[in-house]
Amino acid sequence: MVIAGTTNFLKSYFLTNKYIEIDAGLLGFTVDLFYLLETHFMKNSNTMSKSGKSGAPPMKRLLLVEDEGELSLAINLILSDRELEMDYVNSLLSADEYLKKYEPSIIILDNKLPDGFGVDFISYIKKKYPAIRIIMISGFGSARDVALANGADLFLEKPFSMSDVNDAIDKLLT
Repeated sequence: MVIAGTTNFLKSYFLTNKYIEIDAGLLGFTVDLFYLLETHFMKNSNTMSKSGKSGAPPMKRLLLVEDEGELSLAINLILSDRELEMDYVNSLLSADEYLKKYEPSIIILDNKLPDGFGVDFISYIKKKYPAIRIIMISGFGSARDVALANGADLFLEKPFSMSDVNDAIDKLLT
């Protein structure tokens, strides 16, 4: 089984480390290895998929706009046990195309992207899709005021913890 092999590899590789350090450029993002193993790789293989329950309400959709693949993977793993359908794009142009097809409940939006700044995209999203909630993420705390003034619902400064991400999602979904 591929997942079991992955789990064994991670266990042996990181046996002496409690944390996986994922470096996103200048910004460190720390993910607790044991949490990842417990919640993602060691799930019971007999469990149904998140959307597999009949009669269940539709899952909330989350869009992650982030150009750092490692950070995207880490956020995906952090949120893997939640009742969310998560999608990923790596540019503002791709986010705009995505939004023409889908309307997520939440967007986690990085500030510094290859084709522009997330803070400039916030007002566009809020004007065109006012129901979408936005979490701006940035390694620069100075972007906080601009992001919130442009309509972001929450701001997380990198590096942030797993609980910061989960708490932000909880705040916006309640």
